[in-house]
Amino acid sequence: MSDQGTFDTNVVTVTRFLMEEGRKAKGTGELTTLLNSLCTAVKAISSAVRKAGIAHLYGIAGSTNVTGDQVKKLDILSNDLVINMLKSSFSSCVLVSEENDKAIIVEPERRGKYIVCFDPLDGSSNIDCLVSIGTIFSIYKKTTDDEPCEKDALQPGRNLVAAGYALYGSATMVVLSTGQGVNCFMLDPAIGEFILVDRDVKIKKRGKIYSVNEGYAKYFDPAVTEYLQKKKFPQDGSPPYNARYVGSMVADVHRTLMYGGIFLYPGNVKNPEGKLRLLYEGNPMAFIMEQAGGMASTGYENILDIQPVSIHERSPVAMGSSDDVLEFIAICKKHAKK
Repeated sequence: MSDQGTFDTNVVTVTRFLMEEGRKAKGTGELTTLLNSLCTAVKAISSAVRKAGIAHLYGIAGSTNVTGDQVKKLDILSNDLVINMLKSSFSSCVLVSEENDKAIIVEPERRGKYIVCFDPLDGSSNIDCLVSIGTIFSIYKKTTDDEPCEKDALQPGRNLVAAGYALYGSATMVVLSTGQGVNCFMLDPAIGEFILVDRDVKIKKRGKIYSVNEGYAKYFDPAVTEYLQKKKFPQDGSPPYNARYVGSMVADVHRTLMYGGIFLYPGNVKNPEGKLRLLYEGNPMAFIMEQAGGMASTGYENILDIQPVSIHERSPVAMGSSDDVLEFIAICKKHAKK
């Protein structure tokens, strides 16, 4: 006989949580509707990711996206799911996806007031080897009464209304912030709902892990090389940092959020601006980090303060525990003076 005592009859689902937050903020409910639609897309993507091998969704779809990455079948499916769910929520007017060259302008009869920028399947190069992948999103409010256009999405991260990511790992989790801290919701497959499991998550002030692709060490700026040398061979007698690098931004950032430390994707000789896109990778993750008490910087300026000039713009990234990021910034500024 099952133990009925273990069944919580008063769970906080993501919908309930958003409705409570919306009521406190005296909102219209439009953002709740939008985020609910995103969560539905995440559930569908999670289902597709779980049965990708059976459904022949692995493998390359035979084209490359606007940023030069090979497009996988799951990428296309995820992109279509997110776009269709957002359009059908009647709460968005401009959509920016990693997979689409230009911004998508929602049809007039389905428009709302929000702009959504997203990476439908982050880390897709890891799909075939079953490494954790994810979805990243950031939400802005339209600031003008003009006809919606691509320019509406070119807002600094400080203007974000909400941001978050979904992680398809050993479980499916949504990490979300609406500007009132960071909360984690885990998908309970038995009831098909996201349940609040971590409320008001805070990152440690300092961690013991650094995360960077050291395969590019040959091309690193001297500041990055010096910082990593300090982590591996500390001069103050402290133990060296551990190196961890998955290669899926969602997985690396989530681990950094949970355990502390620093995640780096700096610019280098080959890619001076780094590889990560500002609107749908840098900004949403920087927003989450700051809301959790951490920091996010290019090494020279705060990521959320950058004024974007194009929708697929790239930015160097250093984010995580505030003490670790401040130490990295200090070294960058020292080299800049030289």
